[in-house]
Amino acid sequence: MTTVAPQSMLVSTTSAPPPAGPRLYGPRVDERRTLRDQATRVARFVLSALAVGIAYLIDGEIFAPVILLFVIVVPLEKMYPRRKGQKLRRPLVGTDITFALISPLLNIFGIAAVIAIGGLSLFWIPGIAFRPLVAMLPPVAVPIVAFFLFDFLGYWTHRWAHEVPFLWRFHAVHHSPEHMDWISGFRIHPFDGVLIAPAFFFLLAAGFDVELTGILALLQIILGLFFHANVRVRWRWLDRLVANPEFHHWHHANESDAIGHNYAPALPVWDQAFGTFFMPRSDRRPQHYGVDEPMPVHLVGLLTHPLRGARSQVSKLRHPVRAVRALVSGLRSLFGDVWTVSRRPTHSVRRQSGPGCQSTNASLFDPDDAPGHAPSFRF
Repeated sequence: MTTVAPQSMLVSTTSAPPPAGPRLYGPRVDERRTLRDQATRVARFVLSALAVGIAYLIDGEIFAPVILLFVIVVPLEKMYPRRKGQKLRRPLVGTDITFALISPLLNIFGIAAVIAIGGLSLFWIPGIAFRPLVAMLPPVAVPIVAFFLFDFLGYWTHRWAHEVPFLWRFHAVHHSPEHMDWISGFRIHPFDGVLIAPAFFFLLAAGFDVELTGILALLQIILGLFFHANVRVRWRWLDRLVANPEFHHWHHANESDAIGHNYAPALPVWDQAFGTFFMPRSDRRPQHYGVDEPMPVHLVGLLTHPLRGARSQVSKLRHPVRAVRALVSGLRSLFGDVWTVSRRPTHSVRRQSGPGCQSTNASLFDPDDAPGHAPSFRF
């Protein structure tokens, strides 16, 4: 006789959850993610250490000026701080120190960028036209005229680096630090040669001495490091005549009324002439630095971030005709953007919003009026 078990005694073999226990088929998803993140951090550290080693082999003397600047500037930042309470070991200071130590390696790519930009910018053409006028200058006036020309051209190339979307991709790396001090001035992309290349080639083509032009370029670099320092320095009534850390800190400020100002390397007269001078009352200090767009925080990411989208263009190199067409089209768009931003009054189109505004993301222009802006690499 067959006995049927009551319904309450039947045990389902499909609906009951499996017993809890260790996974037998590999690590959990979060464990795999942790391992991947650790491996990524190790790889970044190894690449950074390798870059520092190569830079030391290229020019081991780079460590001396970095240490010297540390000994001279850091005590001044502590005695006369512009932003009180900022620690020496502030966030991401290691990234900026790495940029400083590998500068000999980055300079190799930077020099190549300067040569390319200087040639393609065509600034050497008007330089040749100025050569007869330069030859007529008395020797005493030559360095003075060279300084004013170098600073004037530096104003415009710096302004283009901010207002032309393609150039801003590279210059944004320099503006990404959210803490300003002397070492933050070293965070600069090697392809950001637009800031110095056109002026350098113009002066050379105009007949100015190579040594004099090199001294002016070196002076701009030294002043740039000083202007980034966290020191409380103002010239009072000279603020409109000579740049200082206060002037340049407002240039880096990510605040609505400060964005798009103070482009001049040394003489604020250019900003006053073209409507981009900004120096608020003496009791006001910038509260926000950096940019709004998401930026990497490590060395490798910052160096590769401006090149996002370039991989899709690499295939064109296999077809010379397509590559030339793409280059010509990109240069035409780039020069068109430069021409557009050079003719437009900055104040009339700058976005005015609160701290954290989007003005620094690509261009200082409104979306509907902006020069050709594409989110991908255009060349």
